[in-house]
Amino acid sequence: MVVFLGIPLYVVIHGSLTTDSNQFTFSNFRETWSAPSFRLAFKNSLILSVWTSVAGAVFGTWLAAAVVTARRGGLLHRIVQSACGVLAYFAGVPLAFAFIASLAQTGVVTLLLKQHFGIDLYAHGFTILSLTGVGLCYVYFQVPLMVILITPALQGLRSEWQEAALNLGASKLGYLRHVAVPVVFPSFVGAALILFGNAFSAYATALALVGSTLSIVPAQIDDALNGNVLVGADRLGLTLGTEMIIVILIVMVGYWLVQRRARRWLR
Repeated sequence: MVVFLGIPLYVVIHGSLTTDSNQFTFSNFRETWSAPSFRLAFKNSLILSVWTSVAGAVFGTWLAAAVVTARRGGLLHRIVQSACGVLAYFAGVPLAFAFIASLAQTGVVTLLLKQHFGIDLYAHGFTILSLTGVGLCYVYFQVPLMVILITPALQGLRSEWQEAALNLGASKLGYLRHVAVPVVFPSFVGAALILFGNAFSAYATALALVGSTLSIVPAQIDDALNGNVLVGADRLGLTLGTEMIIVILIVMVGYWLVQRRARRWLR
């Protein structure tokens, strides 16, 4: 923990709060906040994280509900659980290569849609090297991760609760509205926050897919630390890293708060 987490964390935070002469300063933060390129990077990263986490949360919950309500030990249950355990961690360079081979301008899926269905994705403005293209890659691993996160909460819904609600005159919609959704919602929000943090901090997939052509925070950090744009801008890169840590801390505090409420129903 000290070697692989503590020391790097200290180096990043210390570098963001000091000058080259090791004097304490907030000028690095002021420079990142005032630079249009860095503000654009944060804007793109936030947009990317929000819509991929929402899409992953919605489709992941729907898929998890289908698995939970299916026969336990059945084919659907085994296939989805095994696939999610693998696909949730299938990211980085292999995932970027898979999407390039599938959805690039000469990708397999792109050519099949164009030749057999008359659908030209690139004629309608789509490109794999855009914010939408990177988002599709993120959703690919966000959905199975959501299935893993939300399944315990869905399994925590006891059949006795539904039977009691129906016996007291509630409809199935009423049971969902007044019992199931309020119980699952805190876990849903917590899992969505995890997806947000996962997308916001993702690095290898976007870098392998679009490099530095898309302005997001991880790409800006890579440029700053490697001197690809400005020479000697490594402290700006460390400052961006500290700002990402602050965002992730906010997300984790929110996750902790909603999980406190969710745990009451999972005891």
